[in-house]
Amino acid sequence: MPLRVAVLCGGRSGEHEISLRSAESIVAGLDRAKYEVQRIFISPEGRWEPGPISPQPGANPGIDVVFPVLHGTFGEDGTVQGLLELADLPYVGAGVLASAVSMDKEITKRLLAERGLPVVEYVTVTRAHPNSFSLPFPLFVKPANLGSSVGISKVKNCAELETALELAGQFDRKILVERGIAGRELECSVLGSEQPVAAIPCEIIPSREFYDYEDKYLLDAAKLLVPAPLTPEQTAEIQKLAVEAYQAVDCEGMARVDFLLEASTGKLYINEINTIPGFTSISMYPKMWEQAGVPFAELLDRLIDLAMARHRARQATRFKR
Repeated sequence: MPLRVAVLCGGRSGEHEISLRSAESIVAGLDRAKYEVQRIFISPEGRWEPGPISPQPGANPGIDVVFPVLHGTFGEDGTVQGLLELADLPYVGAGVLASAVSMDKEITKRLLAERGLPVVEYVTVTRAHPNSFSLPFPLFVKPANLGSSVGISKVKNCAELETALELAGQFDRKILVERGIAGRELECSVLGSEQPVAAIPCEIIPSREFYDYEDKYLLDAAKLLVPAPLTPEQTAEIQKLAVEAYQAVDCEGMARVDFLLEASTGKLYINEINTIPGFTSISMYPKMWEQAGVPFAELLDRLIDLAMARHRARQATRFKR
C-alpha cells in the first residue's frame, strides 16, 4: 500500500507564495509508486482546505505522514508542529522546540554563542523602543521571526536606519540589528536526526547588495554556485559548523544553515538556521544534496523515513504514570 502523505502548504505568513511553490515541487517529486499524495492548503486568512488536521484520535483518516511546507510564522515556528504532535501524526522536519528556537533569530544566536559557535555581533530592539543600541554602519535590520529575507534591510546611515526599523517592525515586534559583514554568502544543507550529516556547501552571489526577497524569487539574477569555490579546509569547516549548529538547537529531519565569510578576516559566521528550507526550482537545499549524490526523489524518501522513525521512537515513550 502506498504511504499516504499530506503536503501542508500556504499559511498565514509573509512567505505564503514561496510555500506554494515549494509544495508543488515536493508533490511533483514524490514517487507515486510509493506515495498517495494530497495537498492541505491553508489560506492567508487561516482557512484550511479540505479541512484542518484535528488532535482528536481517529479524526484524520487517510493520513500516514505530514510534510509541512509552511515557511515562516504559523508553520515553521513550532505552532503547526505542536498541532501535529497533539494529533499523533508523523511529520517531516524539526520538532516543536527546534522549530521555535530556529525561527527566532535572537534565541538561535544565544544558543549558538553558548556552544562557542561564531555569530555576528548584534543587538535586539523592539518595535516600541527601536533606537536603544550602538553599532557601527553598515548594519542589517531584520524581523526576529521571519524568513526568505522578508522585511530585511541593509542600512548605511541614520536616515536609512529609521526606515529599516519601521519595515522590520511591520513583521515582528522584536527586531534584530547586526553588524554588516562584507564578504561571501554561503549555505550548507543538513539531513538526519541522531547522526546528522552535511551536504556540499554552496555560494550565493547576489545581483543586489544582499540576497533579498526580490533577488531570491523575482529577478532570477543571482548566481548560485554548487559546489561553492572553497578550499577543502573551508568546506570541512562549514560542514562541521553546520552540523554543530543543527545539534545546538536540537534539530531533526532537515535544515539549511546559512553562513557569512568575512572578506577582511577570513572568519566564518553562522547567520541563521532554516528548519523548513525552500524546495522551489531554485532552492539550494535540494540542489546541495543533488551535488552530494542524493537526487530529489531520494531526498524526499529519506525525509519521510526520518519522520516515520521518529514517530515510532516517540510511541515508546510513556506519557502517563
